[in-house]
Amino acid sequence: MAPRTFFEQSSPLARRELLRTAAVGTVLSVLGGSYVLAGDDPRTSQKRPDGRIRLPPGQRLISALKPMGGEQGDPSPSNFKLRVHGEVGAPFELDFQGLLALPQTEMALDVHCVTSWSAFDVVWTGVRVALLADKAKVKPEARHVIFEAAHGYTANVPLAEALAPNVLVAHKIYGKPLARAHGAPVRGVVPDLYFWKSAKWLTGIRFVARDQPGYWETRGYHNHGDPWLEERYG
Repeated sequence: MAPRTFFEQSSPLARRELLRTAAVGTVLSVLGGSYVLAGDDPRTSQKRPDGRIRLPPGQRLISALKPMGGEQGDPSPSNFKLRVHGEVGAPFELDFQGLLALPQTEMALDVHCVTSWSAFDVVWTGVRVALLADKAKVKPEARHVIFEAAHGYTANVPLAEALAPNVLVAHKIYGKPLARAHGAPVRGVVPDLYFWKSAKWLTGIRFVARDQPGYWETRGYHNHGDPWLEERYG
């Protein structure tokens, strides 16, 4: 086991003092990620199109996406299958080549983890969930989307938010195939909710009439997960 850093060993008061006194432009290596003091990056005070500040309250900006745990699924593209099903008129299943054959979208999106870090401008490539919904002919009674993943993991998202143009079924990050730790070969990306909603090792997208709280939602996390409202816990 690697020795603990000063940041890990020190008290909360000492950590706050370190952050307060660090020089402008300082990048701090903390707990496996590089933290940038929020006041030192002009992007953190930018306004989003919806008027909200880009960096949600209670978040720290880091320089690179963290993998964050989870029970890993099969990373092989050749074994990948994605079921699009539930309250739809035309359910279907895609293999990896079928996913690649659909119109592709590349987007730079911000990521916000419930553990209080954010990463800006993470570049994802994939297929919009809205395109899959259109292909499946979602029924009017559908109100929620359940992202299904390896080992029975699920995450629930309101239908309107799942169909936003920035919600993807992603297979690349920064132009390269996803690493296994990031959900290879395919993961969901729901950037306007906390990152646990962006299910890794994706296996299905299920449209449902009634909400079905997922893995973390049934273990004390907030059912919705809006970072700007700090909906961390239920």
